[in-house]
Amino acid sequence: MGANQPKPRSGRDSDQALMSRILARDMAAFEDLYRVYRPRLTRFLSKLLHRPQMVEEVMNDTLMVVWDRAHSFNGASQLSTWIFGIAYRKAMKALRRQDDPVEDPWADARVSSEPTPEEALGKQRAQTLLLHAIGQLSPDHRAVVEFTYFHEMGYREIAEIMRCPVDTVKTRMFHARRNLKRQLAGELADWV
Repeated sequence: MGANQPKPRSGRDSDQALMSRILARDMAAFEDLYRVYRPRLTRFLSKLLHRPQMVEEVMNDTLMVVWDRAHSFNGASQLSTWIFGIAYRKAMKALRRQDDPVEDPWADARVSSEPTPEEALGKQRAQTLLLHAIGQLSPDHRAVVEFTYFHEMGYREIAEIMRCPVDTVKTRMFHARRNLKRQLAGELADWV
């Protein structure tokens, strides 16, 4: 298992152990907790707040409380219950602080930052072509591309996960990129 991968967790014992490590200011334990809870908290807060900037702010506030007040987790509830309780209270506080929207008289005159329908369609088409091309790669090549571009992992971490030398990962990436360039025509090949 990679050094940066969250360790498998099973129930209250591992939650208590994880919080004990966080209480001892173990940054690796906090990073494990972050990787486990970030996707779940993002979904929860997105549905509650409907504003990406606010979601990120409340997420950071929540995880800051977990780090700063780890001593207040007493194990009476599940760790997830405690964390989601903090997130809920932080979200409600953020919504109360939120200013009421002010009407902008120049809003109609301003150029939209949203993509045009043609741009959105082009982006969707490019994404579809790219995902199809990635799907045509061998499983090892596809895994290297997925880990690198979609999970932002470095070659050493990928090598640990795939249990192979770093040079093998580099070679697989070279061949994956070459195959993707061959499959993708025109401008899409410049992305690879």
